[in-house]
Amino acid sequence: MKKYPIIITVIVVLVVGVAGYFHWQKGEMRNQIATLLEEKTRLENALSETGKTKIVKLYYYNSKRDQGSDGNTLCSRNGLVAVEREIPVTITPIQDTINLLLKGELTEIERAQSITTEYSLEGLSLKEASLKDGILTLIFDDPNFKTSGGSCRVGILWFQIEATAKQFPGVKQVKFSPEELFQP
Repeated sequence: MKKYPIIITVIVVLVVGVAGYFHWQKGEMRNQIATLLEEKTRLENALSETGKTKIVKLYYYNSKRDQGSDGNTLCSRNGLVAVEREIPVTITPIQDTINLLLKGELTEIERAQSITTEYSLEGLSLKEASLKDGILTLIFDDPNFKTSGGSCRVGILWFQIEATAKQFPGVKQVKFSPEELFQP
């Protein structure tokens, strides 16, 4: 007779343990399902934007807008000119816009307005962009060292990318990597 209470206790402990395990598993499964549903919603939102476009600004240069009283070029941000372009809506709008700037494609009308650029630069490519705490870090590959040159030239190249990037919400500062980029 003494065996039955022990057996019943063991069975109750096993049942409670198994039930607890399945209850815990059920909670874990709920968490995994919630995570998957969030990812599904994010992807659906991104896909719903497919086919849509947005207007962005690319900043090029006009030396006529950047002259001192003596007529000399100042090599400053005063010469930057915004031109508008339409790009597809994606999850990487900053990279897409910078890559478009790097192509250096000006229209005939823009050229007639004395807008210029030294982009595209052979071999120069944007490898990565990351935004954290208002600082946008752009990582480039420049195997042919096309971003070097005189201080006026590299300053204008720098200003063009910086102004183009700062149009995006949250971008307060732009850093370039490697640090050898845009050096006179």
